[in-house]
Amino acid sequence: MKMSVGEIIREGELEKRSDNLLQFWKKKTCVLTKDSLNIYAATDTQKRSKSKEIKFQSIKKVDCVERTGKFIYFTIVTNDDKEIDFRCSVDQTCWNAVITMALIDYQNRKALLDFKTRQDNDGASPGQERRMARAP
Repeated sequence: MKMSVGEIIREGELEKRSDNLLQFWKKKTCVLTKDSLNIYAATDTQKRSKSKEIKFQSIKKVDCVERTGKFIYFTIVTNDDKEIDFRCSVDQTCWNAVITMALIDYQNRKALLDFKTRQDNDGASPGQERRMARAP
């Protein structure tokens, strides 16, 4: 699938719950692009050598949004049902909404590309009746 990569939608700080037994919140620098969410250690903002990339093709949904007095909590659920917990301060613009909108945009672009590919494949078969594509 051919999609543009590298256009930064948003960059800033989020807190991610660690995967270990104690589940501490760790500050991370996040870069949201049209196709993925890149997570860097908060102390590694200059080099950005060690990162975790969560591609939108592997994300099922953004879920469990909860607002407390100080934080907004949300969970990214992957296609293999892994949950990654995040929080941001209420003062920041809602990361969960920006990630959700970027995910919807990615899914729409993918659906259009899939539809065009199906149309091209249907048109390449001479002698067959043209069928209407169904929405997913």
